[in-house]
Amino acid sequence: MDIVPETRTDMEVETGGRGGWMSRLRRNWRRLVLAVLAFLALPYALILVYTAGFVHPVSTLMLRDLVLLRGYDRQWVAFEDISPNLVQAVMMSEDGQFCRHSGVDWGEMRAVVNEALAGEQTRGASTIPMQTAKNLFLWNGRSFLRKAMEVPLAVTADFVWSKRRLMEIYLNIAEWGPGIYGIEAAAQHHFNVPAAKLSRRQASLLAVSLPNPYERNAGKPGRGLQRLAHLIERRSSRSGEYIRCLYE
Repeated sequence: MDIVPETRTDMEVETGGRGGWMSRLRRNWRRLVLAVLAFLALPYALILVYTAGFVHPVSTLMLRDLVLLRGYDRQWVAFEDISPNLVQAVMMSEDGQFCRHSGVDWGEMRAVVNEALAGEQTRGASTIPMQTAKNLFLWNGRSFLRKAMEVPLAVTADFVWSKRRLMEIYLNIAEWGPGIYGIEAAAQHHFNVPAAKLSRRQASLLAVSLPNPYERNAGKPGRGLQRLAHLIERRSSRSGEYIRCLYE
């Protein structure tokens, strides 16, 4: 008796093909989800790595400059070698409640949300931990997506790092001009002095230039920048209680 080889009907071929395609889709979807989760988890793993004082993190803007072959100037300096004048000025200009909150100033955040819901122009509510998280792991520009990623990163960094370590990292990755990163490079570039020797006036000029270092030149300040620096200089002289967590 002849044995007739089995053949697959058109329906079976179609079904099998669809089943194989669906199987590959499910497999690739799982891989994609795992890759996205790993990407989202990477900053949190780096926060743990950056706890070590000998690790000198770089910002996403520094990486951009490297990729574009621009290069940059950054000279890491320990917190102890940064003038208290600069620390005071930056806190009074950027985040007066730095020692009191846990990464996010929720009172300011609520006020900004309420202003946005009311259709009003919003003011900045970023704390130093939030700015540090953005500089290290995220991108510039306003967006709810970035803010949603920035907040938990800031809270985690504030929880894992000491306040001194957080401030040290922030001051060493902040941008103070095109290709000028970190307070040591900024102090040398704008005033030809080391970060440890910055005067109160110089520190105030650097602090108020942070929001827009491309248009605000601390070394060549206009009248508007000088007025802002004078205001921060006066606040800094009365900032003893606000910076206690950094010098206890």
